Amino acid sequence: MAYDSDILIAGGGLNGPALALGLARSGFSVTVIDARPLRARADDNFDGRGYALALASKRLLDAIGVWNRVKMNAQPMLEIKVSDGHAAEGPSPFFLHFDHAEIEEGPMGFMLEDRFLYRAFVDAMAEDERITIISEDSVIAQTPDATGVSVALASGRTLRGRVLVGCDGRQSGVAKRAGIKRTGWGYGQTALVCAISHEKPHNGIAHQFFMPSGPLAILPLPGNMSSIVWSETDENAARIHALSDDEYIEVLRPRFGDFLGDIRLSGARFTYPLNLTVANQFIAERIALVGDAAHGMHPIAGQGLNAGLRDVGALVDVLTEARQRGEDIAVQPVLERYQQWRRFDTASLVAATDLTNKLFSNDNPLLRVGRDIGMGLVNAMPGLRRSFIREAAGLTGDLPKLMR
Repeated sequence: MAYDSDILIAGGGLNGPALALGLARSGFSVTVIDARPLRARADDNFDGRGYALALASKRLLDAIGVWNRVKMNAQPMLEIKVSDGHAAEGPSPFFLHFDHAEIEEGPMGFMLEDRFLYRAFVDAMAEDERITIISEDSVIAQTPDATGVSVALASGRTLRGRVLVGCDGRQSGVAKRAGIKRTGWGYGQTALVCAISHEKPHNGIAHQFFMPSGPLAILPLPGNMSSIVWSETDENAARIHALSDDEYIEVLRPRFGDFLGDIRLSGARFTYPLNLTVANQFIAERIALVGDAAHGMHPIAGQGLNAGLRDVGALVDVLTEARQRGEDIAVQPVLERYQQWRRFDTASLVAATDLTNKLFSNDNPLLRVGRDIGMGLVNAMPGLRRSFIREAAGLTGDLPKLMR
């Protein structure tokens, strides 16, 4: 049986390229199919979008040959400060403070702009002869059988591989065509995303300020710049997003505070609705789901991309070990190993983000007292605080080889 590639990947955002590079370094041939133009997100225009990469995710990028391409543009996250309160009133006296000095491995993570990470993925894939990139095309049909899977593209082409991986987002067409249903709900919140410049240095400190309408994350970028992920009710977010840039900053300023001096908007502004959506199965016949195609969660802990990269590492391990054993890499027992590995970790993370958002995104006085006392207790217990730091760094659980 002739195959165009061992693995076909639908989706060329971030998880798709990461998976392609990980598989190629294990000797697999890979085809990545992306509906967008190849370098649509790789230009030099700053738009403010960035990612909080846990230390374990940095290790994976290093292992697949990407980290050296982006490290000069990455900002280490040396501390994380978590507080609770109201806009214009400042945080409560109870807070969490995580310092990277409490663990031996180094910074808990790194902030990296989307344009630099995406460009590095594209360049690395272009240099690997085992990876074929098909851009401005999409999968519109898939037919698995006993020996592989055939996919039809919108352009009329047909490709055949041993396995098809859906890296095509929360509305995954791969999952829908495989009959995989989803569980989830909306939060009634919308994230306002932008970047701001500020007078004073951030010193590598990330802030998470919980307000009744939703959390405000202030994430350090290189220089006197920070990325903002600001959650508001859908109604408030729509009103704020419609404001002029100057009016937008005036609404943000009392929430942000003055600890970094004067602030100014830098780059574009974005919004996206916040919801939870988890695939009921991560696999089907000769199909696997990775990243948002498998699980989309609240950005409250910045773990979306990190969870996707754990999927990447796990799937690379499973397929590589199956081939070493002489197994068909895409039969159900092999793919079941991937699903079993990732489902518990994903369920735990989804539950934690969902519970945290519901617990903190309200102004119930009893809940406020309870969560403030809880934060104060965690902050006062070095052993427990250290475990939270290691969790934030992605160093806990059953890590794939690419993250060790």
